[in-house]
Amino acid sequence: MPNKLIALLERLKAHQRTLILAAAEVDALPAASVIRQIAELENVIAAVEAVAEEERRRPR
Repeated sequence: MPNKLIALLERLKAHQRTLILAAAEVDALPAASVIRQIAELENVIAAVEAVAEEERRRPR
């Protein structure tokens, strides 16, 4: 996996983790906007992983 994709993936996962941990600190359901951000990050993470896999399989 190219280094830039790995770095992007790590940043996205770290940001998502931060949001999840912050949401867990509150004794209520997280705001819809926070839930949406977490879900959107999950989609972006999956997309980056797919592109990275395509790049890995691409003949050089």
